[in-house]
Amino acid sequence: MTATSFDRKRIGIWRTALAALTGGAMLVASGCTTIEAGLDGLTADAGADSSVQTGYAASRRPVTFETAQAGDPQSVIGRTQHPKILAAYGGAYSDPKLERTLATIVGKLAAATDDPTRAYRITVLNSPNINAFALPGGYVYITRGLLALANDSAEVAAVIGHEMGHVTANHGIERQRREQAAELASRVVSEVLESEPAGQIALAKGKLSLAQFSRQQELQADVLGIKHIGRAGYDPFAASRFLKAMDAYANLRAAFQADNPNLDFLASHPSAPQRINLAERHAREFGPRGTGATDRDRYLDGIDGMLFGDSASEGYVRERTFLHPGLGITFTVPDRFTLDNTAEAVLATGPGDTAIRFDGVALPQNRRLVDYVNSGWIGGLIPSTIRERRIAGLEAVSARAQGGEYVFDVTVIRLGGQVYRFLTAVPAKAAKDVSTVAEEVANSFHQLSPADKAALKPLRIRIVTARPGDTADTLSRRMVGIERKEPMFRLLNELGPDDAVKSGERYKIVAE
Repeated sequence: MTATSFDRKRIGIWRTALAALTGGAMLVASGCTTIEAGLDGLTADAGADSSVQTGYAASRRPVTFETAQAGDPQSVIGRTQHPKILAAYGGAYSDPKLERTLATIVGKLAAATDDPTRAYRITVLNSPNINAFALPGGYVYITRGLLALANDSAEVAAVIGHEMGHVTANHGIERQRREQAAELASRVVSEVLESEPAGQIALAKGKLSLAQFSRQQELQADVLGIKHIGRAGYDPFAASRFLKAMDAYANLRAAFQADNPNLDFLASHPSAPQRINLAERHAREFGPRGTGATDRDRYLDGIDGMLFGDSASEGYVRERTFLHPGLGITFTVPDRFTLDNTAEAVLATGPGDTAIRFDGVALPQNRRLVDYVNSGWIGGLIPSTIRERRIAGLEAVSARAQGGEYVFDVTVIRLGGQVYRFLTAVPAKAAKDVSTVAEEVANSFHQLSPADKAALKPLRIRIVTARPGDTADTLSRRMVGIERKEPMFRLLNELGPDDAVKSGERYKIVAE
């Protein structure tokens, strides 16, 4: 449980249901964007850059990213927000081999931009989510989750080139000004016309205008990115390939998306087909398919051994089981459920819009669990259903609640000064199922033994060479800790449903 995707996911119906119960905000994955003030709530020193400083005083000021950007007024924004970005995304991921691979890509791209004198600072974020974004002043961020999905240097160059496009086009400054103007206009409209239909229409039009402005920025950055990679000698069709890979990833994660397209009304990115068609059209300006380098082997060498999925500090998802070595706890969700470890909670979805949220809060040991459950944080609580119980020898309390079109089971378990909470939501029409699901999950909760904790190891990307007779099935069986192994293997290696594994080719698998 701790800390999105390159494209914004839709807010799931089940997350909305749980939010209605607790009054808490559920995680909404944000897409590639330019971030300025959105992280001001984080501590300024959290995750601060830990560059090594020595006592040696150089006779000349060394040329670094900071000195190169000293004259750029926009760099102030990036510099002040950089530590907050690190704090929000689990810090920077350090891997010298990977960093050398990225440095080669960035060097080629920087020389091919319209402003080759501009310096860029590329930070790999220690996050399993698929995301990339930029800050004014040349600060570019890419998650290791995105690097795991990419299959060659050209695809990563397409992502970084896209973010460089945001920087060179000053999208961060433009968006900041646009959002400030929109905020002021919305405030005036809401104060003067809020109660009238004209006011509501004005607000809706203002939001739509801002959304279209953001989508236009994304399309412009796509075009600039393709020009960057084409000029740098990379395969310009890598951009459309990776957009297709991200679209396939989104489809694989479809269990975490709502069916209502209106929930995606203000998504900052254009639709995948629109972006793919645009990317292919501009790539053809550099020549036919096969033009440019992919540099696949060097890239695979660079990511071999890279951390995959969650880190120990976040806890691990192993198929249908969540294990947290630091907290020393574990639980398992029922068959056909899918787990998702987010920054705020562990979330699970199952058949029939059934949902589970697991999180933890501090609670003084002298406070009774019954009083805590009755304290008002559960909307629609049915007091007569509160019951005390024991789970794995630990003090626990369960209760039922009703909210909107959902019924809920709430189970809290005390472990030391911490209370762990299971919130299970089932549509009201299937109310009889809530107890069955909730009991199975809560009863699976227990503490990890020292041996269990010692045996837990993070998952990593491993590069293997296919041997004669190997298939997608045989190679995917070598993966551990992954549900739907063959679909994930095909996704990681950009293999279609009917594409065969080729003997002698190198492929990504997930293993310890």
